[in-house]
Amino acid sequence: MTMKFDAIVIGSGQAGTPLVFKLAGEGMKVAFIEKEHLGGTCLNVGCTPTKTYVASARRMYDALNGEALGVFIPKGAKVDLLKVKERKDKLIQKSVDGIAKGLDSEKNITFYKGEAKFVSSKTITINGKTLEADKIFINVGARPLIPEPFQGLDYLTNQSILELDKLPEHLAIIGGSYIGLEFGQMFRRFGSQVTIVEKADRIISREDEDVSAEIQKVMEKEGVEFRLEAECIGAKKDKDGSFRVKVDCEKGEPEFHASHLLLAVGRIPNTDLLNLEATGVEVNKKGYIQVNDELETNIPGIYALGDCNGKGAFTHTSYNDFEIVSTNLFENGKRKLSDRILTYALFVDPPLGRAGISLKDAKEKGLNVLVGYKKMEEVARAREKGETDGFMRVIVDAESNKILGATVLGVGGDEIISGILNVMYADAPYTVIRDSVQVHPTVSELIPTLLEDLE
Repeated sequence: MTMKFDAIVIGSGQAGTPLVFKLAGEGMKVAFIEKEHLGGTCLNVGCTPTKTYVASARRMYDALNGEALGVFIPKGAKVDLLKVKERKDKLIQKSVDGIAKGLDSEKNITFYKGEAKFVSSKTITINGKTLEADKIFINVGARPLIPEPFQGLDYLTNQSILELDKLPEHLAIIGGSYIGLEFGQMFRRFGSQVTIVEKADRIISREDEDVSAEIQKVMEKEGVEFRLEAECIGAKKDKDGSFRVKVDCEKGEPEFHASHLLLAVGRIPNTDLLNLEATGVEVNKKGYIQVNDELETNIPGIYALGDCNGKGAFTHTSYNDFEIVSTNLFENGKRKLSDRILTYALFVDPPLGRAGISLKDAKEKGLNVLVGYKKMEEVARAREKGETDGFMRVIVDAESNKILGATVLGVGGDEIISGILNVMYADAPYTVIRDSVQVHPTVSELIPTLLEDLE
């Protein structure tokens, strides 16, 4: 027997969960499917738990670095990873319970726990049941990529490392990008020895070279070791349970020993689990579902939101996907994916806030731009806080005077970037923020000064 619904939402991430409540609120009968974590990646194994750990790591850093600010903290501070984990678990459970309570009270939502598979473009099966709907919304997210040399090993991922209750003695991290850097710094601050292995000649290679260099310098100051330009990366497990990590770098030993191994080399979409072949929905060679400007696939009525469409892979872009679909379906809106300005943050300390294009992008596109640049050491508030690492850079179109991109690497960078982003969304010239009056003393007050001397 086929159960018919007005809509089916597959996946309870940051697009799927608000969407299912919106659909139900509009009077639609909705099937809501989740195979693993209610609330999706961000809540359970992404943003919420990692930023909880980042906060604990910052407390540890403060405990060990008070002397420079005239605060003497006796030696002996240490991290109880089990308590860090317990705090994280409580925060997650509170949010998950909130979602579950909402589902229980919504009569238009039928929740299914299990793995959905398509049998046709508008029909799926789950737990032996067949469901059908004219509108289907796919929000299945992504999972860690596991390179072939590491398959079969007792490795850690961004998910399983959050279940440790004892600190690794030596954590080897394969991958010098956003996930690897965040875990690297936090576990070094917790007290682990940390080595980050990256096959490229620098970390986070999508960023400008000076951004990569500055972040590496900061982390090296804290004791994180980097092995760059690594070739033939692999690992073997010894009898004592430790790993021999093979790097074959031009500099340094060809391998080193580590107690734990974290893989952070990228993610792949979970679209291969859906049997999309039965639908005719187009995916690219990496498995990402192809969507139009309104997030609809080539099959009318089927939409793809969040990480699985390859259009952002951030919580904020996933939620914006929900906003686009919701507004266009129910408010006669004309919101488009192409209106979105790229923005994100790297939550190392100091954090990196990014919006729009990088300087590297501007040069590669041959754009005529003006650039404003200031080091964080020029910011009075940064000096007062004793946190002067980093810099700010804003890229302006020389003809329109519109801001094309910005980088804020430094204390408060993850928050400060929003002020620049707002000007970009307003499609206003950079002079709007240049001529503004900012609160003193704040880090943000350097932005008008930065914009006075464009070159």
